Amino acid sequence: MLKKQELWESCVNFHGHSCGGLAIGFGAALYAWELFDAEGPSEDEELVCVAETDACGVDAIQVLLSCTVGKGNLLFNLQGKNAFSFYRRTDGKSFRLLLRPAPHMTKEERLALAMAGDFEKLFEVKAAPETLPERARIFTSYTCSLCGERVAENYVRLQEREVLCSSCYSPYSRGL
Repeated sequence: MLKKQELWESCVNFHGHSCGGLAIGFGAALYAWELFDAEGPSEDEELVCVAETDACGVDAIQVLLSCTVGKGNLLFNLQGKNAFSFYRRTDGKSFRLLLRPAPHMTKEERLALAMAGDFEKLFEVKAAPETLPERARIFTSYTCSLCGERVAENYVRLQEREVLCSSCYSPYSRGL
């Protein structure tokens, strides 16, 4: 396994700069490894992350855990909280990491705690609030009758017997 400094540098390279938010995600990913007794990223979808933020820390989770939107194992339940729920499909183990309040802690202090493995000072471990998300599915694509663009089946709308994408669909609300 790479050294923590090399892991941090790979996160910074992916994210584009070093910041406190990235340090939060870095610590969360390392703590997830510890709690799962793992040493590396998700090969496919066996690790799942549900992030309650779309801020900088998510980039470290992508780099270190290989949880990505494209693979379907990085999901967002945006609540504006620095909280991440992790799930392991192989045995059902799950937990939620919630950043502890530390308004005066600098990026360097957060990073130092993560590098030292003092994860309990950074995060509270709670039960994951949701059940394990289902695996990503591949949907059939249809052509929108109005714009001619392809759209996945789970986003198709029917209007006057025509297949429409959500952009072309006009909801019937009667002005309410």
